[in-house]
Amino acid sequence: MLFKEVIGQHEVKQQLIQMVQQNRLSHALLFLGKEGSGALPLALAFANYVCLSSYNRAESPASLFDDPSGKSGGSGTPVINSWQEADNWMQRQPAWSKVSGMIHPDIHYSYPTVPRKSGDKTVSTDYVSEWRSFIKESPYGNGYDWLQYIKAENRQGNITVHECNDIIRKLSLKSFESGFKILVMWLPEFLGGEGNKLLKIIEEPPENTLFILVAENEHLILPTILSRTQLVKVPALEEQEVEEALVSLKKISAEQARQIAFITEGNYREALLWLQQGDDDWLELLRGWLNPVIKMNPLAQVKWIEEIASQGREKQKQFIRYFIQLLEQAIRIHIIGDATVQLTEPEKDFVLKFNRFASFDQMEIMITELNNAIYYIERNANAKILFHALTIKLYHIIVKKEKVELR
Repeated sequence: MLFKEVIGQHEVKQQLIQMVQQNRLSHALLFLGKEGSGALPLALAFANYVCLSSYNRAESPASLFDDPSGKSGGSGTPVINSWQEADNWMQRQPAWSKVSGMIHPDIHYSYPTVPRKSGDKTVSTDYVSEWRSFIKESPYGNGYDWLQYIKAENRQGNITVHECNDIIRKLSLKSFESGFKILVMWLPEFLGGEGNKLLKIIEEPPENTLFILVAENEHLILPTILSRTQLVKVPALEEQEVEEALVSLKKISAEQARQIAFITEGNYREALLWLQQGDDDWLELLRGWLNPVIKMNPLAQVKWIEEIASQGREKQKQFIRYFIQLLEQAIRIHIIGDATVQLTEPEKDFVLKFNRFASFDQMEIMITELNNAIYYIERNANAKILFHALTIKLYHIIVKKEKVELR
């Protein structure tokens, strides 16, 4: 993985380069970024850079790079001032094929897994082939995508106590080729109480060891681990960055890319899903839901709930996010008019009509309820029950004009 393969994040890339050039590299870093921001590919590119740059360096992190004054330290490692220079330099190194193929013996990876069969003491290396393929195909994927990729089905992924023991064992060994041993742990949120086994090695790591944790939700990380890491914040992508990536990488029109980038709000993973589901008529599906709500048609409501419940949870989340986007645009029209609204004509017509019978306050309540629904879908709520409850809530909010959140 190269820095140029990471969409946007130019400031963070430069921050990482300066961190090591200025001898400010901590022994434990936490890359924190929401889904679709690129925290994982960014961490992988950084791990590759540190690994290649640490060849023939056996001392402390302070001697990892040459003097930042511009002089060479005699090891052949040049002073690198930008991530573009880092990319060019990495590709010229003899070990580049190893780090790019994710087979370098000094870079270890840890991620959630499930037992292949009952009783297995599963560790990450049991899925190393799938891991390499997944990163090649879906570097912006999330934990759900990964667990589906390894056919976990409805089983809960975990970073197990056996994995923690394996990490301690591997990092206790000397490095094979480079000057550093590096562990990239993706989604430390999946560490249960067994994660406490790693506290000592994170706080007092073996010599020349670097921990890189990559997370989406800091509130789900063990506080004892969180307090032992240096935070690297990875912000959501700008809409323009998503748009440009879709045009250049997926070869779609600028207009289509602009719409997808606008709807997905900086989440590149969501943008790719939206592109894959491009033939779905979300607006028609939304009309099929709201019309029975407004007309108080229970039979049509039940039929619609059966239809949406038969879809996968990713589609359900995508549909709800689409509804939220339309509501946000309706609110925008309430406040500043429709001059800046980025919608198709059918969508704009729908929003204008919706504004006639739903107030600003009602739409705010609906957005809250829809966001709650996404939260429950992500936690495997029963789809029929969830959408039935949501239908009742929308009826009370839209038809009964009740400005209350129904729990």
